[in-house]
Amino acid sequence: MSNNVGPLDRAVRICAGILLIGLAAKGTVGVWGYIGVVPLLTGVAGTCPAYSLFGFSTCARRGR
Repeated sequence: MSNNVGPLDRAVRICAGILLIGLAAKGTVGVWGYIGVVPLLTGVAGTCPAYSLFGFSTCARRGR
């Protein structure tokens, strides 16, 4: 799979994932907060399966 998550998108995903996991670990939100693993992993990997499915990308175009 090629990268389809741009730098700003990656940063937001990583921050949101860490925030959700932290809130779930602290008990502020319920167990559902551990769903933050998904944006964290997609942000770290730089690829999103849903983006691939729909042919979407937030990466800058090359060769413009």
